[in-house]
Amino acid sequence: MSDAGVPTEAHRCGSVAIVGRPSVGKSTLLNALVGQKISITSRKPQTTRHRIMGVLTEPHAQFVFVDTPGFQTRHRSVLNRRMNATVRASLADVDVIVLVVDAARIADADREVIALLPKGTPVIAAVNKTDALADKRALLPRLAELARLWPFTAIVPVSAERVRQLDDLKAEIAKQLPAGPALYADDTLTDRDERFLAAELIREKIFRLLGDEVPYATTVTIERFEEDGKLRRIAAVVLVERAGQRAILVGEGGATMKAIASDARRDMETLFGGKVFLEVFVRVRSGWSESEATLKRLGYE
Repeated sequence: MSDAGVPTEAHRCGSVAIVGRPSVGKSTLLNALVGQKISITSRKPQTTRHRIMGVLTEPHAQFVFVDTPGFQTRHRSVLNRRMNATVRASLADVDVIVLVVDAARIADADREVIALLPKGTPVIAAVNKTDALADKRALLPRLAELARLWPFTAIVPVSAERVRQLDDLKAEIAKQLPAGPALYADDTLTDRDERFLAAELIREKIFRLLGDEVPYATTVTIERFEEDGKLRRIAAVVLVERAGQRAILVGEGGATMKAIASDARRDMETLFGGKVFLEVFVRVRSGWSESEATLKRLGYE
């Protein structure tokens, strides 16, 4: 790009949707590509609920990645319908799509996501978690199987967890981006503000520290976010559906919530670069995930 901001043939910039079924490592891939934790992760499926943008600026290109929720085909709550609508909308207005699949297998849910891919948009398959393959020879038939399912512009084996072959993936993406100047400043990492990131970090710890039921019945909202230099005072509220879930979340003598808040606070201090005073409260709001009005107030697109 020239000093005047005029596009040069060498520089490319565009939007890249990262899509796939739940649990294939989309958020881990986004974080690895950007080089910063901006999207929460856990071993549980459907951790990501929002569309999150991550920006990677390199000398030859600016990549505007869009992480999306895993496309949900089993559960049909209002919340999941909203998340699926987010995936569809993300596919409609990007320059490149990266479909993430698990190197271990191509599932029916992967095929359902592939059926949503728009014709005319370049799609690159990122075959993730190659480090977890006990027999690396199993990868070749997996790549051949993928090639039969869609005319991908490239199929790239990667390990987001181990940060392997991501340069190969970026090179393939860059080939498909339109020529143009950077859209964001060099130091931009995401379009989400610190309030959003704080709420997501608390939700991540809930997913990581609790069992299978409670995390899916929770959401987090920030009631107070005050900045004083590098110090931040944050008050957050965790909503649950039932009183029994609140009891599990709080734990005996408040021990579980104390551990969640402590872990989240440490991550916030690392991300924000300063001291954080964090208070977390738990409230019961029955049916929050089935209420269109509540979901809209909570920022679910």
